[in-house]
Amino acid sequence: MINISDTANEKIKEMLAAEASPELFLRIGVKEGGCSGFSYGMGFDDELNDTDKTMEFDGLKVVVDNDSIKYLNGLQIDFKESAMGGGFTINNPNASATCGCGSSFRTATEAGKPSEAGEC
Repeated sequence: MINISDTANEKIKEMLAAEASPELFLRIGVKEGGCSGFSYGMGFDDELNDTDKTMEFDGLKVVVDNDSIKYLNGLQIDFKESAMGGGFTINNPNASATCGCGSSFRTATEAGKPSEAGEC
């Protein structure tokens, strides 16, 4: 299960409303790469695949591909405001190591495949 804070949920809904396309939903996924081995992906999408898992959080439709689910169980997404602006934060209990950028990780059992350039 994924947890999206109320603040993050509101921010995502604002961003979706600005897109003016009612078919869009939030897609969250994981792919190999980044400096630690796996990278998070979050973006808007309007196409479902047969193996996608669909969830709803207070009216926000969230879709995760079947391959990413095992890396995202227990994931917490929040949105924090600061003097420098705001941004989404990710807390993943499955990550045994993360990088400074916060968008790359590895688990205790899988190292993924870090990008050759070591980029986030």
